[in-house]
Amino acid sequence: MLVVQIFLPLALALVMFGLGLTLTTADFARVAKYPKAAIIALVCQVVILPAICLGLVLAFGLKGVLAVGMMLLVASPGGTSANLFSHLAGGDVALNITLTAINSVLAVFTLPIVVGLSMAHFMADDAEVGLQPAKFVQVFAIVLVPVAIGMLVRRKFEAWALKMNDPVRIASVVVLVLVIIAAIAQAYQQLIDNIATLGPVALLLSILSLLIGYYVPKAFNVERGQAVASAMEIGIHNATIAITLALTVLNDETMAIPPAVYGVLMYLPAAVAARLLSRNRAVAPNPGV
Repeated sequence: MLVVQIFLPLALALVMFGLGLTLTTADFARVAKYPKAAIIALVCQVVILPAICLGLVLAFGLKGVLAVGMMLLVASPGGTSANLFSHLAGGDVALNITLTAINSVLAVFTLPIVVGLSMAHFMADDAEVGLQPAKFVQVFAIVLVPVAIGMLVRRKFEAWALKMNDPVRIASVVVLVLVIIAAIAQAYQQLIDNIATLGPVALLLSILSLLIGYYVPKAFNVERGQAVASAMEIGIHNATIAITLALTVLNDETMAIPPAVYGVLMYLPAAVAARLLSRNRAVAPNPGV
């Protein structure tokens, strides 16, 4: 389908380009300023969360492409709106930006591995799709190249990039909505048939992601603002990436349904968490805000 094969990759490229406009090389280097908070958050995102998601998938009996779709979602980096929710909740937005930058690079390598292992387990007959070099290159091109271009533009035309920050952020939200609508339209019947199972899994994953993202860093004495940033980064996944990869790289419309459902539901727990955390934001200073 022309819309899927051309529009969705271009739409995602816009989102990732917009992300790149907000990043500088200093964002990557800044991890040295608070290595403990960054490392704990990244371990939660890359290791703990996929394990939690796998447990939910097995507990709710998801099978085949739906199970892989959930794992694809959880392997995707944080969403572009994580910074906004972190700011509203009194989080360390500088840490959010750093985590987003690092996650965008890590996802190029971790995402194909998680998806490949998931396909090998849940789709044994089609497991060869998982780690084909050509598909790895596609993930690299879709996820990282637009970010790099955005960063280059930011470096060369900083004033313009800063001016475009809000318009591109708004455009990214619009793109997310359109991509979710496209995914639902592509597999409407599959959504109807599986919403009773997918809804609770997605909602639970969102809630657990926020709780893990906040309380695990707190258990290691990470200061509150950084724990809030970690919670939002881990709890708000980039559903646009997951949906686009499912429809274009993996060519499976049903696989796009779990991230589409999550992309809609994740904002409810995130909004509640932001509201609750903002009530006591004055308890500790947040140098990143």
